[in-house]
Amino acid sequence: MSGRHLAKQQPENFEFNADFAALAQKRIAMYPEGKQASAIVPLLWFAQKQHDNWIPEAALRHIGDMLDMAYIRVLEVVTFYTMFNLAPVGRHFVQFCGTTPCWLNGANKIKDACKSVIGEENTITADGEFSWLEVECLGACVNAPMVQINDDYYEDLDEDSFIQLLADLKAGIQTKIGPQTDRTNSAPLGGNTTLIDNTLYDGSMVGGYKSVLKQIEKAEAEAAKAAAAEAKAEVKAEAKAAAKPKAKKVAEPAAESKPKMLKAARRGKADDLKKISGVGPKIEGILQELGVYHFDQIASWDAAQVAWVDAQLKFKGRIDREDWIAQAKKFVEEGDK
Repeated sequence: MSGRHLAKQQPENFEFNADFAALAQKRIAMYPEGKQASAIVPLLWFAQKQHDNWIPEAALRHIGDMLDMAYIRVLEVVTFYTMFNLAPVGRHFVQFCGTTPCWLNGANKIKDACKSVIGEENTITADGEFSWLEVECLGACVNAPMVQINDDYYEDLDEDSFIQLLADLKAGIQTKIGPQTDRTNSAPLGGNTTLIDNTLYDGSMVGGYKSVLKQIEKAEAEAAKAAAAEAKAEVKAEAKAAAKPKAKKVAEPAAESKPKMLKAARRGKADDLKKISGVGPKIEGILQELGVYHFDQIASWDAAQVAWVDAQLKFKGRIDREDWIAQAKKFVEEGDK
């Protein structure tokens, strides 16, 4: 970015008028105590709007005092943002975009018209009406070439329409803001060329909006019907299962094969049986209900006792398959609890 400097000739004083002072205080109040400096950009903008579209040095000092900021900090901000004018400009300040999309669409002719009608860049016409500046992209590329004059965009220009625009502004004639052609905003030149059939929206054709709504409603109704049928089938299956005769109780192994059980854990603290691979919280609970609280109990089981416990758990072969005995013996040897 090229260096930006304050104008050599400056007014001695600046203060916000009543309207802008009220706006400034309202904006400052939006920030918490100690963060008032966050309002600097809008306050600089208010100063520029009040002072003929440019900011004098006195305004920087005034704003610095309002925000309790060092003047150099205010100067750093105002020189960084090119939207702030640091010297007088014409009553109609033309910002000309010469970036690639505008240039490809004939912006050079607009630039030539600026020079021929207004004069060199950064000079003000003798009557004070116009000055111009070339700037980077203004974001209206689809409607190139374009210029910004004060706060308004003028788009789809050519040399003749731009010169006429300047003449109208000078004469005080109401001008059209935005595209200078028949397009609306950023719509295609000549009007829309796609999605222009009204039957796409009125539901009169298959696949129209109303038709889609009907398809959605039908799908939702079918889904609700299917859910109700599924729920009914579940209730019926549960009722059938409840009416089914209970299976005969399998005879338990002989009492002599039952391991020695405890009424409670020794010293009031059971071992963490879940450390045995294959024993989860549920199985641990069943074992404790049977009277098994410690690794050494499991480590001492013989084959008959394993069969007895296996029958209680209703997981035939699980104790042998996951080798609970060896695991329990290891925990006993390691003193694990």
